[in-house]
Amino acid sequence: MPDFSTLRIGKDAANPRVARLLLNRPGKLNAINDSTPREIRAAVEWANADEEIHVIVVEGAGKGFCGGYDLTEFGQGRIDHPCQQERHPWDPMEDYALMKRNTEDFMSLWKSAKPTIAKVHGYAAAGGSDIALCCDLLVMADDARIGYMPTRVWGCPTTAMWTYRLGPARAKQLMFTGDTIDGKTAALWGLANEVVPAPELEAATMKLANRIAGVPRGHLAMHKMVVNQVMLAMGLEQSQQMATVFDGITRHNPEGLWFRRYAQAEGFKAAVEWRDSGRPIPEGDEARAMIRELEQKR
Repeated sequence: MPDFSTLRIGKDAANPRVARLLLNRPGKLNAINDSTPREIRAAVEWANADEEIHVIVVEGAGKGFCGGYDLTEFGQGRIDHPCQQERHPWDPMEDYALMKRNTEDFMSLWKSAKPTIAKVHGYAAAGGSDIALCCDLLVMADDARIGYMPTRVWGCPTTAMWTYRLGPARAKQLMFTGDTIDGKTAALWGLANEVVPAPELEAATMKLANRIAGVPRGHLAMHKMVVNQVMLAMGLEQSQQMATVFDGITRHNPEGLWFRRYAQAEGFKAAVEWRDSGRPIPEGDEARAMIRELEQKR
């Protein structure tokens, strides 16, 4: 089996036609670091190269599926990184190149010839929701939550999957508010294929995976290709290009810089509490003035 630092993959003990891809940083709520996107792609490639495997289940170790990017590093930390450049002027194309690569790595789940199922418990938040929505199918615990809270400030979902999975009205509601929805709502809105009480999540996911695993690989690949082609014809790749550019802008405009400076000065937890509280987000000149005050504390 391949050896990775942020995840594990192997064949299910009871059915070797099912691969189990486990996001495995439980102490960090499986937060995404620099290695995670590359390792997801490599794990998917490994599963696709194995003729015995027919379907891939993606899940998270510990308390949840994935809490998003590791923002104690990228958000609170004082680093100079392509996706959060401290030097000036900001280079949008360097930012775009990194984030587009991450998007393409996540999309390996969508492009995989073998169907992928996200098994979601706890939170699939921010970048974690990108991973979940790049999977073909979604099975959730009824008390699990999924959403992209950074749409309030400091983020735009680069995979742009919300519209294609929910339709424009529901997608706009989540993008405008940054709210998360629970598993029951995800089922009601047509986002989740199946929602069950948390103790039944493993059984429900494996029942679906085992059912799919009985279908010939070639048939699965062709059926998936037909559905994916519809999404491509609707403009998925163009949407992702725009979303990835906008993601960089949201992290470097006055509002995004205020959020980062506030996280650096007061801690990321405090910044998130402000972001999600419903309080107005500082913008424009107000944000610039607060950035100057916060930078004096550094």
